[in-house]
Amino acid sequence: MTEKEKMLSGKIYDPADGELAALRTRAHRLCREYNDLAETDEKRLEVLSRLVNVAGENVYLMGPVQFDYGCFTTMGANSFANFNFTCLDCAPVTIGENVLMGPNVSLLTPAHPMRYQDRNPYRRADGVVTDREYARPIRIGSNCWIGGNVTVCGGVTIGEGAVIGAGSVVTRDIPPHVFAAGVPCRPVRPITEEDALRSHPELF
Repeated sequence: MTEKEKMLSGKIYDPADGELAALRTRAHRLCREYNDLAETDEKRLEVLSRLVNVAGENVYLMGPVQFDYGCFTTMGANSFANFNFTCLDCAPVTIGENVLMGPNVSLLTPAHPMRYQDRNPYRRADGVVTDREYARPIRIGSNCWIGGNVTVCGGVTIGEGAVIGAGSVVTRDIPPHVFAAGVPCRPVRPITEEDALRSHPELF
């Protein structure tokens, strides 16, 4: 297996591998290009389409954004991220349709060994310093709202229609159609008809 294949399959891989380093360099260049463009610049969509897999219309990221690879992230139609979106997509990241993400949301697929003896950098036979990493995918279902300053860790699936409260750290799967919050994030209650706007005339 190549190091990229190992990485995408959840096995220990060498992040200093030449192919992976080149993919990261490309992604970081495209992020910089995207971030330097005005929000109204039509070229932004073209750059975004080269950076990530845009799987529908009206995908928009406010910027600045930072992706590790970009090419391992898929975003569905009408998905949106506010300022300072970070996506470390060392494993596949799948974002459904109509997903809203607040400012400073981080999707973090990488993991490192718990024991420092396994985690610390080491020197390969060719003299290159590297370390041992692995990664777990992240899946966010359609129609989710991810509040500001939320961190989603690798291996997590957030079910369709879920709402994640601001500041949460999501370390485990969240079922669909619930409001979840906290550190660690846990379901608080289901989302019901009582949450419909028609139930809150005071807002109009």
